[in-house]
Amino acid sequence: MHITRQVERFLEDQELPPTKFGCLAAGDPRLVLDIRMGREIRPEMESRLRQFMSNYGNQTDRHPT
Repeated sequence: MHITRQVERFLEDQELPPTKFGCLAAGDPRLVLDIRMGREIRPEMESRLRQFMSNYGNQTDRHPT
């Protein structure tokens, strides 16, 4: 699955605001907005985002639902 689609699905499934995701995953609150506006994601960042999403349920600072 393309990283953009995976991020959008993750945000919806986890009920996580885009800015919080960007801060937690990459230290960049504008990350998701920039992706939505066409920002290209380098392979290193893609790997970092995929790793964050796969480990999210194991983190103690998880967003309460």
